[in-house]
Amino acid sequence: MQQNSITLIFPHQLFKHNPQITQLRPVYLVEEILFFNQYNFNKKKLVLHRASMKFYASHLSDQHIVVKYIDAQDQLADVRRLITSLAKKGVKNIYYTDTADNWLESRLNTASAENEIKLIKHRSPNFLNSPHEVADFFDKKKTYFQTDFYISQRRQRNILIEPDGAPIGGKWTYDSENRLRFPKNGVVPLLNISPENDYLKEARLYVDTHFADNYGSTKSPFGNLGGFYPTTYEEAEHWLDDFLQQRFRDFGIYEDAMVANESFLYHSVLSPALNIGLLNPQQVIDKALDVAADMDIPLNSLEGFVRQVMGWREFIHIVYEREGTRQRTKNYWGCKRRIPHSFWKGNTGIHPVDVVIKKVLATGYTHHIERLMVMGNFFLLCEFHPDDVYRWFMEMYIDAYDWVMVPNTYGMTQFADGGLMMTKPYISGSNYLLKMGDWKKGDWQDTWDGLFWRFMHVHRNFFLQNPRLGMLVKTFDKMPAEKRRAHLNNAEQFLENLDKHAVRI
Repeated sequence: MQQNSITLIFPHQLFKHNPQITQLRPVYLVEEILFFNQYNFNKKKLVLHRASMKFYASHLSDQHIVVKYIDAQDQLADVRRLITSLAKKGVKNIYYTDTADNWLESRLNTASAENEIKLIKHRSPNFLNSPHEVADFFDKKKTYFQTDFYISQRRQRNILIEPDGAPIGGKWTYDSENRLRFPKNGVVPLLNISPENDYLKEARLYVDTHFADNYGSTKSPFGNLGGFYPTTYEEAEHWLDDFLQQRFRDFGIYEDAMVANESFLYHSVLSPALNIGLLNPQQVIDKALDVAADMDIPLNSLEGFVRQVMGWREFIHIVYEREGTRQRTKNYWGCKRRIPHSFWKGNTGIHPVDVVIKKVLATGYTHHIERLMVMGNFFLLCEFHPDDVYRWFMEMYIDAYDWVMVPNTYGMTQFADGGLMMTKPYISGSNYLLKMGDWKKGDWQDTWDGLFWRFMHVHRNFFLQNPRLGMLVKTFDKMPAEKRRAHLNNAEQFLENLDKHAVRI
């Protein structure tokens, strides 16, 4: 046993194959405060972390590796204090895997330097690319476009590529085919959920005891079905197999559909397990390609899924590593409004927003269109401060981490970076929601549409620079004066009410 070296593992690094782990040095498995205490995290997320970490500790112990587990209540759960304590014990070397977290990396580097400890960092298996490996591709560009990156990844990895280099099927993406509304009487496949394990039972008690006031609950995200998201390797692999066998085929066509009383539809819901290391992206892609070949999965479903994992997920991570520090300081629209408590409870009075909030409180999850075109869309129309929006997503979602939420908030949903990774903001009126979802019609439409037209009007100089978006401004200008006033009045009344209940967080 090396007396002066340790391996440090964080809650999102539970990799099955980690070259940093050896029987020669102890592993410190830490419920670091950035993952447990920084915000009022959804209880579902804390249960996931606690249960999976306890499994991982047992997994390592079975391999005769010495594990020192640090609970969130321990002052050493702050990595800065932990490193100081380790230095006093004579530790000179800390082995760890890249955390994909700027705050955590900064704390690691600063504390290690102050205590004259050497950090030995290994590349994370949680991503297909490292920033260094794709530097040549992005260094030549002033802005970041996911499609360009995705095409380059397909070519580099020879995935869904013809011998002549063309995309199989003749198109790089099948987005246009993946926008069907879910049928009124459609039936969603039941999830094949693993039985609850002892790690989960202990985690529920732990979270209820120490995080009683956090959002959400420790109950099953699947209602009467019971169970939980995967917390072990076996459960994660079972979850992946179930998606590929039961939901993969129709994933594509219903990828953007929204159903008020359904949370999962045909989505994989792999991100909770993938983002903590119980699965890895190469494993997921390889299995998806194999199953697609065996089961003759439609190309639009296969390509759409590959794009989520190899395109969007990798793209978001690279943008974070290269631009995240800069992005999180931006506020392009100058939004200053604070988010009131109603957006953590689901009683805003806006039907689709309240439905999505109640879903995420119950499950810790909603799919990407509900995040982007319901919550992100509405947050921007309300002109909430992007820092508040970032915190809301971090607190509410089971799969939210800094590397995920900085680009998705400041870049994609709020366009706070001014277009570093998007050509336009993702905003819409109520018609889009009614087209893609089964939302009940009501007064909320007047409010939503009022906010939409107000945003177009207030920021008309930006939108007029884009011919397609400028047409919307001109549409507003051509409305009868009475209709324009009605839209603006509906918006202002709602915003004034928000301001009365705004909370500085």
